[in-house]
Amino acid sequence: MNSEQPLNLPLSRSVVDRNAEKRTDDAFIKNAFTTAQVMIIQNGKVGIPNEFAKNIKFFKGAQLGAYESERDYYLGEISGESYFVRHLSPEQKQISSGETTDSISFATLREFGSHLDEREIGLAVQAQGLANWHEKHLRCSICGAATVVKSAGAIRKCELDDSEHYPRTDCAIIVLVKDKDDRILLGRQSVWPQHRFSTFAGFVEPGESFENCVIREVKEEAGVYVSKIKYLGSQPWPFPSSLMVAFEAITDAPENAKPDGIEIEQVRWFNRSQIAAAISDGTLLLPPRISVARAMIDKWYESGGLNPADLKGGEALR
Repeated sequence: MNSEQPLNLPLSRSVVDRNAEKRTDDAFIKNAFTTAQVMIIQNGKVGIPNEFAKNIKFFKGAQLGAYESERDYYLGEISGESYFVRHLSPEQKQISSGETTDSISFATLREFGSHLDEREIGLAVQAQGLANWHEKHLRCSICGAATVVKSAGAIRKCELDDSEHYPRTDCAIIVLVKDKDDRILLGRQSVWPQHRFSTFAGFVEPGESFENCVIREVKEEAGVYVSKIKYLGSQPWPFPSSLMVAFEAITDAPENAKPDGIEIEQVRWFNRSQIAAAISDGTLLLPPRISVARAMIDKWYESGGLNPADLKGGEALR
């Protein structure tokens, strides 16, 4: 497997020192929360100042009251300042004595994550992943009893059998398929908006390497075998708990490309002029710029001496 300079992926940027050794220091956590910067998450969305904002709304911990171990998760430090996320229950309205959920707005990282700087995006992807995991793992997978939050949000513990449970990360590959003429192959799922195409992706199965997963997924979804697999980079994708590992690969038989008819309903080959024309005439929607898929497509387009910023218009969040 060859590699070169990894892609510059939006959700991979982070300057957060997670300070794992401090998570079990209850005195430190309680004291740090008082002066910390605290972001809000509710129903999978991040608190922002207003509906037009492209940044995270932070509260001082003291504004929110005392530290609450079941919903305040420690994210770490940046330049000596502590950061937490408060995970609101789905119906909770009160944020602080002077703020309610009606006084701020909420948005998904898909919508505004590409606008965040490395401080905010590093905090946001960690907070999003933790919140998603805590929502879905309230009970022990061994005995079924209720679990409680420990280590400032880093684990859950079953008080009945004393087992500890850790946040899960599901590894998935995503691959840009090319042919010898440097065209790229994109596929379309029926559940997507009309004209939306993207690269191919899938979860790594038990006992499977990344490379074997690339070969299997492309053959299953697009009907071609690939080789010359090259690592491009990785990015957390907390929707809900994936780590996207990006590759490009070459097929020697582009004429064999065909959709599986189950997950993929259509495949199309594009050279650079064709992809620009399809976007221009409205017959192609690309993935959002926050995604690994879009980063791979933009990098390929740029490698032909063209500016990916010119690929304007055709973009779908879903």
